Amino acid sequence: MLVKKVIDKKLVHKVPYFPQITRDFNNKYGDRLLKDFYNKDIFLAYEKGLLSKCDAIYLSLGNHAIGISAPWWTWDQVEEEFSYSSPPSFMPKTKGTGSYSNFEQYSSFLKENFGIYITVFIWGSHFEKAYFLRGIENFLADLAVEPEFSKELLDMIIRKNIVMLENILTNKNIDGVLLGSDWGSQKSLLMSPDTWRGFLKEGEKKEYDLISSYNKHVWLHSCGNIEEILPDLSQMKVDVLNPLQPECMDIFKIKKDYGKDFTFWGGISTQDTLPYGNVDQVYKKAEEVIQTMSENGGYIAAPAQELQDDVPYENFIALMEVFRHFGL
Repeated sequence: MLVKKVIDKKLVHKVPYFPQITRDFNNKYGDRLLKDFYNKDIFLAYEKGLLSKCDAIYLSLGNHAIGISAPWWTWDQVEEEFSYSSPPSFMPKTKGTGSYSNFEQYSSFLKENFGIYITVFIWGSHFEKAYFLRGIENFLADLAVEPEFSKELLDMIIRKNIVMLENILTNKNIDGVLLGSDWGSQKSLLMSPDTWRGFLKEGEKKEYDLISSYNKHVWLHSCGNIEEILPDLSQMKVDVLNPLQPECMDIFKIKKDYGKDFTFWGGISTQDTLPYGNVDQVYKKAEEVIQTMSENGGYIAAPAQELQDDVPYENFIALMEVFRHFGL
């Protein structure tokens, strides 16, 4: 698989692509995409309910990888006290979500019929899980003035995550796992690097080590400017870094400084070029990003974020033409 070779830093002569779309983009353009990129076998599988519409679109586009959901867990019966400015003296209840049999069947279907690289997407896996419970303002304050509560909550989240990861990593069809927690704002980390290291780094490392022990790739998603902790993430053996927002960081400098450490996924502006540029600007910027980021390998072409419905259809088609030029 091309994606696996790129992540493993093997020499390849193509650049894999892996764009993602939002539900609104799917609702606006999905039927048109299935028609314009028509593939008989994929469309029949979608009509039979064997593929979700979104995955049918991704496969029709020729994506070199696909992301799927897996059984996970969420907060259950959360008491009102967790919304107060001061945290309660107890931990919240949790419940499992999803079906292991459905997860196994769907991943097997994708692998057996399309041979595609499969990543499990786990959004809001750690830091976000905590602030979904407390509210982001409250939890950022907790990190400063309620360190014992913060540590206990984050440790609980990691313990739950480890159990779930152990269950899904035995799936032979899975090639990688993406863990998502947004640590950055447009300008910097949401907390000091020392706070990140003191509260989040150890738990993240436990997850990465577990994923790697099953010979799966570690994919990390964090929006915003997280440049201050890239040396830590390199030491922690993250394989793929996403989304690499050009509005937040100098992505070409990061490629130069960390190209030997990470494979990068993303980087094409979803805040500027794709929604507001014209077709020629999309061609030019996409080519520039792909050529620069793929130098010496280690790049999976994609927009910096999921495409929203503010992206004109003709701009998306231009983007796909560039992707297919470098990737097919």
